[in-house]
Amino acid sequence: MSVTERPERPSRARRAFYAIPVIGWIARDIVEGGADNIYYLLVAVLSLWAIAVMTWGLPALAMPALALVPAIVVTLLLLTVGR
Repeated sequence: MSVTERPERPSRARRAFYAIPVIGWIARDIVEGGADNIYYLLVAVLSLWAIAVMTWGLPALAMPALALVPAIVVTLLLLTVGR
């Protein structure tokens, strides 16, 4: 980078999103960090899910499936329309 070039500054919305305590820190690490950060995130999410299942049992196992129902319905609608 030459002396006259300034580094690109993130937008105000991105800076506000990065300011959220846990979610923003993880998002910044994924975008600006190394390539392994996404795998650390996946391991952390799966570990938290396993802990929730061990703590609360079947309801914790079913909640992600219930949360994904709208996404599956939209996917099925898009497949039926032909997109």
